[in-house]
Amino acid sequence: MNAIVNRPTTVITGTTHGIGRVAAQALAQAGHRVVMLVRNPQAGAQVREAIVAAVPAAELHVVACDLASLAQVRRATEIVCAEHGPIDRLIHNAGTVAMRAHATVDGYERVFATNHLGPFLLNHGLLHRMADGGRIIVVASCAHDRARFSADHPGEATDPYRALDSLAHPTAPGWSARQAYDRSKLANILFTFALARRLAVMAPGAPRISAHCLHPGIVHTHLLPAWLRLLKPLISRGMIDAQAGAQTLLHLALHPDAGALHGCYLDEHQQIATPSLLARDVALQEALWSRSLRWTGLPPEPGV
Repeated sequence: MNAIVNRPTTVITGTTHGIGRVAAQALAQAGHRVVMLVRNPQAGAQVREAIVAAVPAAELHVVACDLASLAQVRRATEIVCAEHGPIDRLIHNAGTVAMRAHATVDGYERVFATNHLGPFLLNHGLLHRMADGGRIIVVASCAHDRARFSADHPGEATDPYRALDSLAHPTAPGWSARQAYDRSKLANILFTFALARRLAVMAPGAPRISAHCLHPGIVHTHLLPAWLRLLKPLISRGMIDAQAGAQTLLHLALHPDAGALHGCYLDEHQQIATPSLLARDVALQEALWSRSLRWTGLPPEPGV
């Protein structure tokens, strides 16, 4: 492996498939030291070998991190902090879907835990390691626009903030695979916007860090649920491959001017897009943030 002085460091989740694997290789090609946080270390090692074969100068490190386990997230955070210097890019890319509700080892609904709670805790643990000019990038989805709070759940129709309490629990009434995924993607955007506000008011002298979220397009990957795979012949014209789906992520990670897009949600064409009304609800963003602190065992923010 060829040594490159002063490589920027990127920490990225979900690199064994799809746009995460494409992004890991492109970042390595661009000279980044890539720290791949993966649920399956053996699969991660295979991807690492394949990327090094294609990019001989690549520097990649594999760290086990099942985002559905808060203990694994904490352990991965410790490893990254101990073994790597300042982080230039932190990319929350990993995601999951499920056809049935499952509880994690911590007792939370698995889709919500993997797509939001794990990344939230990871972000909290690595934020102090971000470099000046660092970027935090969250892969969300236009599916967030379908997220609804149902009148079938007491209080949700008139008070969506109460509905947040049901998101983390696998036994919530009326659970559906589609709504679990859509709501987790809504959580991605709510989280990004709340984070962006906090980063904008950091103390003078603190690192300048930007936060961004994106819709990668309708990408044909292993994450497509069974019901959507059955419809693939009918919708394939609107789908894109992983290479195309990684372009907005890579734009935010590599374009020299992308840091100016702080607090923005971008579409698959690298254009600023307007997310749903729920996603732009500041009170909902803050309500999710405070609950996420509690669910992940973190202390409440001062003055809250």
